[in-house]
Amino acid sequence: MRKGKILSETESLCPVCFQKIPARRVRYGEDLFLEKRCPMHGSFKTVIWRGSPEFSAWSRPKIPSPPKQSLTPVAKGCPFDCGLCPKHGQHTCTALLEITQRCNMSCPVCFAAAREDGKAGTPEPDPDMATLKFWYQRVKESSGPCNIQLSGGEPTVRDDLPEIIAMGKEAGFEFIQLNTNGLRLAREKGFALRLKKAGLSSVFLQFDGTDDAVYRVTRGRALFNLKQAAIRHCVEAGIGVVLVPTVVPGVNDHMLGEIIRFGLSHAPGVRGVHFQPVSYFGRYPTPPADRNRITIPEVISRIAHQSNGAIDADHFRPPGCEHALCSFHGTFMIMPDNALKPLTREGKDSCCTAPVIAKEGARQAISTVARQWAAPNACACTAQPMDDLDRFLNRAKTHIFAISGMAFQDAWNIDIERLKGCCIHTVSPDGRLIPFCAYNVTNSRGEALYRGQA
Repeated sequence: MRKGKILSETESLCPVCFQKIPARRVRYGEDLFLEKRCPMHGSFKTVIWRGSPEFSAWSRPKIPSPPKQSLTPVAKGCPFDCGLCPKHGQHTCTALLEITQRCNMSCPVCFAAAREDGKAGTPEPDPDMATLKFWYQRVKESSGPCNIQLSGGEPTVRDDLPEIIAMGKEAGFEFIQLNTNGLRLAREKGFALRLKKAGLSSVFLQFDGTDDAVYRVTRGRALFNLKQAAIRHCVEAGIGVVLVPTVVPGVNDHMLGEIIRFGLSHAPGVRGVHFQPVSYFGRYPTPPADRNRITIPEVISRIAHQSNGAIDADHFRPPGCEHALCSFHGTFMIMPDNALKPLTREGKDSCCTAPVIAKEGARQAISTVARQWAAPNACACTAQPMDDLDRFLNRAKTHIFAISGMAFQDAWNIDIERLKGCCIHTVSPDGRLIPFCAYNVTNSRGEALYRGQA
């Protein structure tokens, strides 16, 4: 048996009973594993990083930035005091409001385990407008200005969605994004324009591939034509679109390059692609095994390989906000000949050991997402530049394309150090702000740590 090298220690949870237990990051060759042992349920070993770049070169120390106002005290310790507690290391960049638990689909893979109307029982009642107003206020009090994502369930099943968006704008949130499967946007002409007029900036569109064979596996039905219609209606309405593929090994990891090319062919209305490696919480088809996982460096390497030379792995950088194991990002300018010019800063800062200031990383993340994922300014798109410099500057305002990814945690790979640095927080029904992965994590019995508990 190969002997691994212990790189660092952290804490985790038992995936059976949720007891907090010691954990360590152990390297075997080029691969990094999270190893942990529960006194009652035995040992667990889960891959968290495969291949290049090596995690030690990718990771950087970070100076924490606690929430503006904590809503819960420290009592049991992370992750059992979320609210956020004073020990949390990153204030909110994106606050996620689940405005319904209803859905118009019942996907085989779903982090919220949402149910199609009329199936598997009756979903919880939708939060009323007074509750939503309270949530907006809580976010502002706890975190100050940040980005808002409306989610669910499927938020478009609510007929008062325009009023919910308008309420958020009135509360002072400049960037409001809709997390959606796109079915209503595709089928109901004029719906996208109503949302735009209410103040919607961006659509976070579930988009697993360009082949209906993929959707039949991940979503249970053919959807590609509907996805295209949703994109068309959003672009026509002036709403920025981000394509969001759930990447499942053996299902769609061979078409990451094709998804990017599809997005580029619909730019500048499509603002980028945000890949999400499959995580095993909520509803998923089988218990996880390492062969069922794909890690951040594997996603990056597949993007580079499948781009036919247009994109290099060195064009991507670790996050300045959340933990290095959580995400990657790259920014590109689409040139007039459709070539991609990388804009992500190159050089030693990608692997330097100087501490990252989490507060500054959060500020940049909030502003960059709001600027990049919203639709480009219509005036800039139609302007007629007078010289080469004007043309370049105009293109820099409109034809920027982002490629990024975020790897969520489940009960097998959850890392308390990562969790403490989370900047994406779900508002619980009672108004607490809870890190996304803590809110959605479920154990091997299907029990949730937070979802449905308050």
